[in-house]
Amino acid sequence: MTAQAPLPETMLAIRYADYGGPKVLQPEWLPVPRPGPGTVLVALAAASVAPLDWKLRAGLLSAHFTPDLPKIPGRDGAGVVLAVGAGVTEFAPGDKVGVMVPPPVAAGTYAGAVLAQPGQLVALPPTLRAAEAVALINAGLSAWIAAVRCADVQHGQQVLIHAGAGAVGGVLVQLCAHLGARVTATCRAANRDYVLGLGATQVVAYDTEDFTALPPQDIVFDLMGGPVHARSYAVLKRGGHLVWLTAAPITDEGAAHGVRVSRAPITDDPKAVARIMALAARGIIRPQVAARLPLAQAAEAQRRQQAGEVTRGRLVLDIADALRGADGKPFTAPWDGS
Repeated sequence: MTAQAPLPETMLAIRYADYGGPKVLQPEWLPVPRPGPGTVLVALAAASVAPLDWKLRAGLLSAHFTPDLPKIPGRDGAGVVLAVGAGVTEFAPGDKVGVMVPPPVAAGTYAGAVLAQPGQLVALPPTLRAAEAVALINAGLSAWIAAVRCADVQHGQQVLIHAGAGAVGGVLVQLCAHLGARVTATCRAANRDYVLGLGATQVVAYDTEDFTALPPQDIVFDLMGGPVHARSYAVLKRGGHLVWLTAAPITDEGAAHGVRVSRAPITDDPKAVARIMALAARGIIRPQVAARLPLAQAAEAQRRQQAGEVTRGRLVLDIADALRGADGKPFTAPWDGS
């Protein structure tokens, strides 16, 4: 093991031992894991609060994921490498990295530190703060795979993005505009100016307007599912492409409407995240941080997410003073700024 000395001994983590509401999330001080062969220990500075987190906690995804309990939530995080195990050559202590944790894994990113494999890490641009970077990891991954790999968005295409103010939708708006598409996005009326500021050419406020009055679109990105998905066929050109990400259940009616329907195959891929981070470093993609709460308020963060109170960007947990040394004193990870 290659490490900066000394390593912390204990860490603050948020865990739940059984499914339930936000109150099942409890703070605990746990031993800091040590990296074995092929693993990396990362001191975390921030974690995102994604819809997946509360849905797992509530037991709504048991048909897809059965996480080990007790479970530390957290799909992604940003931090600094503290130590690497034997055989790890891609990263070294002091590197700033983003972390992607598979949902079933017991140890997520709502903690002072996390163990990861090199394939679950991505190098972060030095100009991004931890909260900015973590807001882009999972959201950027989803947007890149949907827009570039699945839809192959081209210059001049007419593109409709549902939920354009959200974490994934907001990155999609920026990315498709960068790719040269004419972007229309749906959002609530209160977020109209916000979404226009992300690069949308036109906004349809779903709480006051009907998006089916739009001219024919080449591509529709459906981040909602359900009735929104069903109504989206009406605005697609013949031969158009409806790309959907997992949300409310959908019925594929592509054949009846003469369009292609694809589920964006979202799987963890550091190369995809790296492309988004490179665009962020150039100022082309701007991280959208909805709000920041301390790690100890993780239950409140998930409550807000579950209640639909987060309508712009990604909610982020700031992770500070979450590591202790062998002497019980705070252990400061070498992250310059947050």
